[in-house]
Amino acid sequence: MDISEETRRKVLVFQRNEITEHHIYRKLAKWIKDPENRRVLEKISREELEHYHTWRSYTDQDVKPDWNKVWLYYWISRILGFTFGVKLMEGGEQGAQDSYDELRAEIAEAETIMNEEDQHEAALIEMLDEERLQYTGSMVLGLNDALVELTGVLAGLTLALQNTRLIALTGLITGIAAALSMAASEYLSTKAEETTKNPLRASIYTGVAYLITVFFLILPYLLLDNYYLCLGCTLAGAVLIIALFNYYISVAKDESFRKRFIEMAGLSLSVAAFSFLIGYLLRSFLGIDI
Repeated sequence: MDISEETRRKVLVFQRNEITEHHIYRKLAKWIKDPENRRVLEKISREELEHYHTWRSYTDQDVKPDWNKVWLYYWISRILGFTFGVKLMEGGEQGAQDSYDELRAEIAEAETIMNEEDQHEAALIEMLDEERLQYTGSMVLGLNDALVELTGVLAGLTLALQNTRLIALTGLITGIAAALSMAASEYLSTKAEETTKNPLRASIYTGVAYLITVFFLILPYLLLDNYYLCLGCTLAGAVLIIALFNYYISVAKDESFRKRFIEMAGLSLSVAAFSFLIGYLLRSFLGIDI
């Protein structure tokens, strides 16, 4: 099929994307244990290969996959979950829509191919079912409670104790005890609900999310000596954790990043500021000098 050299170069880019994604989905399908999820990924993989051959009919040239991209998204999916990896990859391909529009003048099927790809892949991706996303509520509970409680506790302790080691010790004891308490509460509440979630797994997700958050928030107090600098690093770390977690949720579950981020960050920082004031007032009222 006769096409211009410029169009041919664009189609070759599409070819490479298709064959690259074919290999990503095929590798993920081999790793996934759940039969239904494996079937979904295998179907997407076959469709990507079909798209590759469609574009090849215009270029009459074979193209090698981008193996760096294959391994990058494969390991992102292995570490952060295949739903996140797949949706992150597909989200990165949205810019290709403008290029498809530019091809319509020379390739009549370009718009049809684009629409079919979007519809099929979106429908198939929605069919993916991953255990860790079923327990997102438990992770949010553990993460949010740890951020709100620990930033508040550490802010209050920073001014009240003014000793990084004492603050770290007190914060760790408080954090670990709170994590166990949260995990136990989540176990009991999940068990009492009519839900398909496993109470033990829900409690583990809650407790682990809480403990990981505790570790990162207290880490500055274990590494630095200036307690005000430690508090600044802790608050910055809290905002970073909120941003990363909400980005993960926004990609994996197609939810608004901005709304969730502003809500969680505002709540955590407000509690920290109020607790810092409480620490100052209690220190002055009790006349404690450490």
